[in-house]
Amino acid sequence: MNDVINNLKVQIFADGANLGDISKKSQCSYIKGFTTNPLLMNQSGIVDYWGFAKQSVALVGKKSISFEVFSDDFEAMKREAHQIHALGDNVYVKIPVTNSRGESTMSLVKELSENGLKINVTAVFTLKQIEASAHVLQGSKASYISIFSGRIADAGVNPLSIVTEALKMTQRQPNIQIIWASPRELYNIIQADECGCDIITVSEDILKKISYLGKDLNEFSLETVKMFKDNADAAGYAL
Repeated sequence: MNDVINNLKVQIFADGANLGDISKKSQCSYIKGFTTNPLLMNQSGIVDYWGFAKQSVALVGKKSISFEVFSDDFEAMKREAHQIHALGDNVYVKIPVTNSRGESTMSLVKELSENGLKINVTAVFTLKQIEASAHVLQGSKASYISIFSGRIADAGVNPLSIVTEALKMTQRQPNIQIIWASPRELYNIIQADECGCDIITVSEDILKKISYLGKDLNEFSLETVKMFKDNADAAGYAL
């Protein structure tokens, strides 16, 4: 592993729902934890939520792993949260910041965290949502706030300022860690590290490029030129 990766202060969590990838990544020293969600599970063809969750927990050892509730009703969310929590002390329960009707989950998050569950408030986009989440997580055992930086950037908004403000809001709450979620490119790892973000969740397509970090740009340029030439030769182009 190169020096850039070894010197990162931000923790890299692998984001996905493939048991083979989870098994492999659990052996990587630079992967500090794991996250998944119902969308990723559905895309991976997972039909048995509980079976997948139990197998994943067995694979990751003591590393952190987050599973998300999938109900829209608060009582059902609470029941699912307690079931997920029972999987292990390294398991965090992902609660979306609102349900699909836009109703805040903050009362539920407060109740669950006060009952000792480790909560990952997810789908967070705004400073108001961050402030509310930090407020109800005061005194929690351990918790995450997942800021969907990639989707924020998709809206033409710089997520860096939002993550930086979130870190300021929670600097007196060591029990809360801020997650840079849904990154769109490898450079987001560097951005998260430089701003002091605690964690970044990284999908497999980005993790495949991690060896590029610190790569000599002259060497990278030459490799790119060679790639273009090889593809032109393979296509048999002529003018």
